[in-house]
Amino acid sequence: MTKLSVNINKLATLRNSRGGNNPDIIQAAIDAQKFGADGITVHPRPDERHIRYDDVRRIKKIITTEFNIEGNPQEQKFVDLVLQTKPTQVTLVPDTLNQVTSNHGWNTIEHKKYLTGIIGVFKKARIRTSIFIDPKIEMIEAAAETGTDRVELYTEAYAHNYAEDKESAIASYLAAAVAAREMNIGLNAGHDLDLKNLHYFIKNISWIDEVSIGHALICDAIYYGFENIIQMYKRQLALPEGNLF
Repeated sequence: MTKLSVNINKLATLRNSRGGNNPDIIQAAIDAQKFGADGITVHPRPDERHIRYDDVRRIKKIITTEFNIEGNPQEQKFVDLVLQTKPTQVTLVPDTLNQVTSNHGWNTIEHKKYLTGIIGVFKKARIRTSIFIDPKIEMIEAAAETGTDRVELYTEAYAHNYAEDKESAIASYLAAAVAAREMNIGLNAGHDLDLKNLHYFIKNISWIDEVSIGHALICDAIYYGFENIIQMYKRQLALPEGNLF
């Protein structure tokens, strides 16, 4: 079954808005695992506006599931953090310094040489690598040449177009996913996946290894509760029909 990695960045945003330690990010990571999450995802940015670098170090000490750290490896501080904490997986995302949220994948053709080098650094440290990527076959093909273990499909476009025409919305993702499978590249997905669109995505691309979900899941937790919402998302990944809240 596709694994659910819970991104806890938004909880850190809430904590930072008032100072102090409420909510407690380390406890949130512990609880997410206890409530059934298959992994924890964090995305520390250089300005530390949500997850702080010290949060990452502290989470590493208590993690019992998979640990996925996302970020831009062009920031040496990020590279140093990943090599220090040695997570299960590092997801390479081409964010700019003050970017609000990730909004595009790597151009793996243009940056193939750079990505090959930095992936080699992480793989030498025995850290699984994933490249955040748009659903384009040519980008999958170039990614395969970098030596990456996986790619993560950037699903914002799918989520945006799902309500209007879900078959059209998923078409490019299915083609990219088939290409990745044929090239023996592992497959992750994330960004704007939620309770409404998740099951259809997984139903059509059943070989997705992992989805990373943060914003929608944390928002839903306000209404349904943190423990309950993790199980609700996992049901979308497991049930034949889905959408059983």
